[in-house]
Amino acid sequence: MAEPVLTVSGLHAGYGATEVLRGLDLSVRPGEIVAVLGSNGAGKSTLNRTISGVMRPSRGAIRFEDAAIERKRPADIVARGLIHVPEGRRIFPNMTVRENLDLGAYRRGRARRAHNRARVFSIFPRLAERQFQRAGTLSGGEQQMLAIARALMLGPRLMLLDEPSFGLAPLIVVEIFRILRRINEDEKVSILLVEQNAALALDLADHAYVLETGHVVMSGPSSVVKNDENVRKSYLGY
Repeated sequence: MAEPVLTVSGLHAGYGATEVLRGLDLSVRPGEIVAVLGSNGAGKSTLNRTISGVMRPSRGAIRFEDAAIERKRPADIVARGLIHVPEGRRIFPNMTVRENLDLGAYRRGRARRAHNRARVFSIFPRLAERQFQRAGTLSGGEQQMLAIARALMLGPRLMLLDEPSFGLAPLIVVEIFRILRRINEDEKVSILLVEQNAALALDLADHAYVLETGHVVMSGPSSVVKNDENVRKSYLGY
């Protein structure tokens, strides 16, 4: 079995005196989609922020492709190919779709910007149609597509996705998740997915972790996690 592309060991992190992550362990293997489930306040978004370098852990280790990154700056982590798509999309509304994409390639992928843009437009034809439109005039679903597409401009090896379904209509969510599957399979990008929609996340993912109060209470193949009685009652509603 291939060695993990990402390994999180004994991770502790939080905000000031408030500890959110309490000794969390997690791994993602090459080509794998891993879902992270949990209620609000369980530590899901804090996990992604800490892995991407936005937050510093108080203890623990994070290794990405055999390099320790827990003390690296976000820009250095991006340069290695670990890309975070945060909740809320964070696009530049007054810039065009194309300008948002090209800006995404600034830190990593500048040499392949035109190639990556063409590839992104083949995955997101709706963005190709709107490439000269201001990003702030796009629908919520199109803005989420743009946020993911901008991450792809960087040629990621691992993408951290934070609540990509948030605030979107069900049909758009299904389309976003279909695109994520394509990105994983065709672009060979590993994905760590933090998501409130547990049913869709478990259908998409290969492996899943369930967090409660900052630590893992269950993990395993998604099919196994999905059939756990506690998961069904707490997250799937049946």
